[in-house]
Amino acid sequence: MNITYAYAAQDAQSRLAPFSYTPRELRDHDVQIEVLFCGVCHSDLHQVRNEWKNTVFPVVPGHEIVGRVTAVGAHTARYHVGDLVGVGCMVDSCRTCSSCEEGLEQYCEDGFTATYNGKDRQSGAITYGGYSTRVVVNEDFVLRVPENLELSGVAPLLCAGITTYSPLRHWGVGPGKKVGIVGLGGLGHMGVKLAHAMGAYVVLFTTSPSKIADGKRLGADEVVVSRDASQMAQHTNSIDFILNTVAAQHDLNPFIELLKRDGNMTLVGVPEYDHPAPHVATLIFKRRSVAGSLIGGIAETQEMLDFCGKHGITSDIEMIQINQVNEAYERMLKSDVKYRFVIDIDSLRQQTAA
Repeated sequence: MNITYAYAAQDAQSRLAPFSYTPRELRDHDVQIEVLFCGVCHSDLHQVRNEWKNTVFPVVPGHEIVGRVTAVGAHTARYHVGDLVGVGCMVDSCRTCSSCEEGLEQYCEDGFTATYNGKDRQSGAITYGGYSTRVVVNEDFVLRVPENLELSGVAPLLCAGITTYSPLRHWGVGPGKKVGIVGLGGLGHMGVKLAHAMGAYVVLFTTSPSKIADGKRLGADEVVVSRDASQMAQHTNSIDFILNTVAAQHDLNPFIELLKRDGNMTLVGVPEYDHPAPHVATLIFKRRSVAGSLIGGIAETQEMLDFCGKHGITSDIEMIQINQVNEAYERMLKSDVKYRFVIDIDSLRQQTAA
């Protein structure tokens, strides 16, 4: 029997613990992937603890997956056994709506099928994610991973990387642009790296003076302590684009005031409670805008991976064993990680073989 070993939560109060299941039989266009590394995203914690009130238990988290192809369906054409591949936040979509036809599957009118805690469009079964020894995914939602990159650091690119890359590309970040990145966590540190590689002048905004040196190491040209009004004032009306990665409720107005005329601030962090509404006049009198952005489509995610391969970009990670994942969740709540936990899935294989 083809058993997949994993870590799952059985309810919102339980710790992640060993779990096994039988994956679906390979369909004609499926790819079976031996998982090598899986990143730990804050949304994993939200789902495991049912904080979004939509979790179907048992839940196997993980949507930052890197692995090797071990089998393919009868009519799979894009990938072959041995290929190095990745899987991000989604594994299917309706494929027929306007968003899907434009390569923006993340905005599928029918809702994309999430890599875990989603519902398979053919069988209705709940999907299981990358805290597991293998996954089976339709080839259209599998990505090719550049061979020159450190694989463990690639895993978070499948969520944190594309979440920051997509708005940077959409708003035309590049040479001659002054870009602000708010927050230096799992998302923010990728935003700094990517904006720098795109050729922009990068200003990092952080509440922590202890992060100044790290921000500059990652590629920021300046680091501003956002609690210091005098430092903030030096950038008034000067920034073309701000990527706000902070997922905690905060006042957006001080950052909006830094934007030039026609400047935009895009939000990618979802707070538990909404931010206070911005001052309308602050937007109107400079034709500024505030927007949101959700991951990226499959084609754009591949573009991001290729860009990272070209520029040698990976996520800064702390590697953990599978049996450390519950501790990692607690540390993540305290922002005690620089800047993304990644699970070595070989530790799961060794555990099940013991």
